[in-house]
Amino acid sequence: MAKDSLKIIPLGGLEQIGMNITAFEYGETIIVVDCGLAFPDDEMLGIDLVIPNVSYLKDNIERVKAFFITHGHEDHIGALPYVLKEVNVPVYSTKLTLGIIKHKLEEHQMLDYVDMRTVTFGDTVDMGKIKVEFIRTNHSIADAAALAITSPAGTIVHTGDFKVDYTPVYGDAIDLQRFAELGSQGVLALMADSTNAEKPGMTMSEKTVGKTLDHIFSEEVDNRIIIATFASNVDRVQQIINTAQKYGRKVCVEGRSMNTYISTAVELGYIKLPDNILIEIEDTVNFPPNRLVIITTGSQGESMAALSRMANSTHRKVSIGPSDTVIFSSHPIPGNEKNVSKVINELMIKGAKVIFQDTHVSGHACADDLKLIYTLVKPKYAIPVHGEYRQRSAQKEIAKSLGIPSEDILLINSGDVLELSPEKAGVIGRVASRPVMVDGLGVGDIGNAVLRDRQYLSENGLVVISMAVYLEEGIVVNGPEIVSKGFVYVKESETLIEEAKFVAAQTFEYCVHKNYSDIGRIRNEIKSALSDFFWKNIKRRPMILPIIMKV
Repeated sequence: MAKDSLKIIPLGGLEQIGMNITAFEYGETIIVVDCGLAFPDDEMLGIDLVIPNVSYLKDNIERVKAFFITHGHEDHIGALPYVLKEVNVPVYSTKLTLGIIKHKLEEHQMLDYVDMRTVTFGDTVDMGKIKVEFIRTNHSIADAAALAITSPAGTIVHTGDFKVDYTPVYGDAIDLQRFAELGSQGVLALMADSTNAEKPGMTMSEKTVGKTLDHIFSEEVDNRIIIATFASNVDRVQQIINTAQKYGRKVCVEGRSMNTYISTAVELGYIKLPDNILIEIEDTVNFPPNRLVIITTGSQGESMAALSRMANSTHRKVSIGPSDTVIFSSHPIPGNEKNVSKVINELMIKGAKVIFQDTHVSGHACADDLKLIYTLVKPKYAIPVHGEYRQRSAQKEIAKSLGIPSEDILLINSGDVLELSPEKAGVIGRVASRPVMVDGLGVGDIGNAVLRDRQYLSENGLVVISMAVYLEEGIVVNGPEIVSKGFVYVKESETLIEEAKFVAAQTFEYCVHKNYSDIGRIRNEIKSALSDFFWKNIKRRPMILPIIMKV
């Protein structure tokens, strides 16, 4: 490593939306920014969560000083309960973010042995060779921060997830003055949010949603109003509560995560509740529908979320009907469109009016917001982060349009070790970054081989063939018996199953004739013969498990 150079090592967040975590290393000091999770894709059957691989941090645990968290979304904090079990160092963040993290650690019974430290905007945390300053930004959750990470190699500005909102619902606008001051002092690199880099213009203020909600409430005076939004969007929740109060409605909060976020925000003063506006779900029967607002989870069509259960008539307290207006105050996350559409259809079949246009604004910077930040910060290097390759490529084009040379715009991948100095920048190696999968209580015990088996089973089904044999005499004592799951409907395929049994018995006789004494080899012969038989007859290749018992 060259003298006066900094290593930047993203361990996630550069190939997908989510699982954001990046290590910064100078000499004997390592600090980590964010520690998020990702949700499984369609091919990760049975997987609950995906968390980053922190092998590099564990291998260098004596040099890891702290986690610095930019804001309280799952893709930035969700992996902390898993990672802190192995890399237990102090966690620094702003008040609301830390409050959300505390609830999460409490659920995992980890609250007592994690060192959590609250910072305010403008604070600088001294880690020796690396200093980290928290800068106010705006996002779809309050208390979001950018970080100025300073080392002898120079200053890195990491925006976190952000947008430029001149009229935020809670708190002050983004601290553009501080970005400009850093730019005038000299910034080595800008690591900026790429999520909306493909979208032209500037992201609209969160307050514009409040005007839309007011208009909807004024029109839907006869209906119960149900609003689905992200649990973490406390500013959106505040606007819903304000509008409900204006129109004389009581508010009920439904959904575990929604209750957790709101109770934390209320406790810390980020949501202001008018007196007696909140009621429990059991008490909604005491009020006419047109005096109720239900704020619920399920804006992404999650099967177990409260709104989905209302839509498919499995919710025990809420039944949907023609006197309901359901508002989706969110955009579907890529990949969730089909689930959201399904819920909308089910709600409309029940007679509900569904509104999903103009009821959401993004929390991420569009192209002109990014241009503003680049113009203020004036970095030598641009390192687009937080997004898929196409989104980071769009930010690269923005940086080029502002005069940054193409060779100084670095599109790196998770696991790359980027060495950065005022003189040069380049990838000098790689560390382990293959994501870790969480399945139930198992963390990291599911690998690609298991996922391939699950995928194969889901597509082709399973055939189990069992037989008891007296191998020395070459006699089948019992069987063959066949059990099929997800392959064919047995009652309508009796001929096929009987022929398969015959093939298995013949194959065993062939093995006896060849004097095969190894049970493993006999299993493989039967498996191969049945695979060929099924393919020739019905063009399917199920997973075949021969069970041969010696007696």
